[in-house]
Amino acid sequence: MLLTEILSADRIAISKKLLDGGQVLTQLSSLLGGDDSERQVICGKLLERERLQSTGIGDGVAIPHTAVENVESQRAALVLCPQGVEFSAIDNGPVYIFFGVVGPKTEASAHLKILAKVSRLLRSSETRRRLLESDGPSQAYSLIEEHENSAVKS
Repeated sequence: MLLTEILSADRIAISKKLLDGGQVLTQLSSLLGGDDSERQVICGKLLERERLQSTGIGDGVAIPHTAVENVESQRAALVLCPQGVEFSAIDNGPVYIFFGVVGPKTEASAHLKILAKVSRLLRSSETRRRLLESDGPSQAYSLIEEHENSAVKS
């Protein structure tokens, strides 16, 4: 499964204002969820996950993720915060890129594979820089699509 199959430009947001971690998780939940009830469940699960251990993996990246009972398929959302957010990342640095993933509890293996793909995508400092310099959601999505196309060819 490609990231571009579970992510779309309308699930990408670029924040121009300073946010805190809770606000970013709320925004991710809004992008990932369907109705209000589902968004609230996702947000609660993401907050609970962060209380256990931060999903801030370093280099300005966090991958908030969770599994939800009534979600039918894997979904992804991206929030870019060029101003940075304090998020208790493993390297104690600010987080600029939040790549959220939610999936059904019954698809743990697929969920882990997606997390690995996100990690590979964001490993490149050049990719991170280009995402943060994106003019809008469509450009950020195109960059991810370009990255996946080049990975498939190699």
